[in-house]
Amino acid sequence: MPPAGTTIRIRVRMSARAIDEPHRVSSQLELLFDLTFVVAVAAVTAQFAHDIAGGHGLAGLVPFLQVFFAIWWAWMNFTWFASSYDTDDVAYRLLTMVQMAGVLVLAAGVPAAASHSAYGVITLGYLVMRVGLVAQWLRAGLEDPARRRTAFRYAGGIAFLQLGWLSRLVLVETGVLPSAFALPFFVCLAALELAVPWWAERARATNWHPHHIAERYGLFTIILLGESVLAASRGVGRALEADAVGGPFVVIAVAGLILLFALWWLYFLGPAGDGLSDRRHRSYLWGYGHYGIFAALAALGAGLEVTVEKSGHGVAASPALGYAVAVPVGVCLALLWAVHVLVVAEPVMYPAAVLGCVVIVLSLPLATPWIGVAGMVAAIAAVCVLLVAVTIWTAAAGSRTGARRHDHVTDDELT
Repeated sequence: MPPAGTTIRIRVRMSARAIDEPHRVSSQLELLFDLTFVVAVAAVTAQFAHDIAGGHGLAGLVPFLQVFFAIWWAWMNFTWFASSYDTDDVAYRLLTMVQMAGVLVLAAGVPAAASHSAYGVITLGYLVMRVGLVAQWLRAGLEDPARRRTAFRYAGGIAFLQLGWLSRLVLVETGVLPSAFALPFFVCLAALELAVPWWAERARATNWHPHHIAERYGLFTIILLGESVLAASRGVGRALEADAVGGPFVVIAVAGLILLFALWWLYFLGPAGDGLSDRRHRSYLWGYGHYGIFAALAALGAGLEVTVEKSGHGVAASPALGYAVAVPVGVCLALLWAVHVLVVAEPVMYPAAVLGCVVIVLSLPLATPWIGVAGMVAAIAAVCVLLVAVTIWTAAAGSRTGARRHDHVTDDELT
């Protein structure tokens, strides 16, 4: 890499970066790249909120998960490539801009995909993103002989599957592929996408940086929590326009903020970077498990938006609206524990506590006819706060016990 003081990098040979590179953090380009995903996530969240508000939440769930998969997978592929091969030279920046353009095209196609099952624009945006990434991998293969086979496997696998996505679009649009087979076809292609890294890395593993990856995932989590705040604020705006402000409105708004803060606290309980450094072989499960966490956080934003908006419209007795908040929270809590336990030696979140909280959260919508939607959201927030408190208390107790044991051992050695 050029000296730290160099600001213009016309051409830098693309070679594997050091796994233990000190002070590795997200670059300014990566942060700019994330901004395009803010737009994409906002689009898919707003559309899902529209489906929930119209009483079509279940019907809109599959399109939501499909579009979100494309968003998440494109972000993840760029993130892991950048962790291994970020040169920050002119060619790298321009190819990153191509991928950013694809994200924006994809975001523009979200409404049509959700309302009319028209995936043409989304497929086009995905194609643009993948073309940029394939070019990056081809460059890595040409300039890094030690990992040429790995890079070319990535490039070939991505290109081959992109042909599959284009074929699926053509078959669906022409009616050759029956609508009943469209979803299974999608699932098969998505499974093959997930298999590409596993297959490519069998040739030789790439040099991704564990602390850099942990930071990138943490930043995307914050983006999704921010999208939930934005979605809730949209609901607040519509409620104010309809003059539907009352006690339930205030309760849901405050409880929603507390809920998001609690989920943020739970996500950042432990240093994932250290865990990934010691357990690199678990990176696939850890990284892929975040799809559920990220999708749940985005869905939670849609649920909060609708509950805030409708807080003064006589929907207090409807449990269905409660599940739009409870299910994402329950899924998020369960998966937070799952990915956390993968990379830490001593889990901070105990499975019994997490399981109990998930059961309570998923049961609370049944009580909506008696406590109302506002009470239900407040109760979910309280459960998450309780889980945070229990986790902090047990961690503190464990630290005190460990300190006492250490002092006891030291005293024995002295005597």
